[in-house]
Amino acid sequence: MPESAREVIDYALDRRAKLRELFSGFSSELLDADPYLIRAAKHHGLVSDRKCPVCRRENLFELRYTFGDLLGQYSGRIKSHEEIEEMSQQVGEFQVYIVEVCIKCSWNHLIASYVMGDGIPRAIPRRLPTYE
Repeated sequence: MPESAREVIDYALDRRAKLRELFSGFSSELLDADPYLIRAAKHHGLVSDRKCPVCRRENLFELRYTFGDLLGQYSGRIKSHEEIEEMSQQVGEFQVYIVEVCIKCSWNHLIASYVMGDGIPRAIPRRLPTYE
């Protein structure tokens, strides 16, 4: 997580509760990753050093989604850590959501969210230069 991240929310307690539910047999809906999420993890995700807590066979993939009014048509895109750092110097404020995904068993969970940006208020632009 970047040092300049603000309003950091860690979803570790929620993750632990969901895993407890799953292993107690109360919910199987937790292994329901959308096919697009799995495809995004395969092609755009960063392989983490953590094994999947469910199947314990595969390393988890992490995806960083960016959202914000100031991102215009680029809101909702997956970005790398470097791209997020670059965007934080050019955009007033945007939200980043980190999702972990197992491509084998379809486990997925939001692990953290935070706010980035330089804090300078700006008008919402009609079109932004692409950050891709």
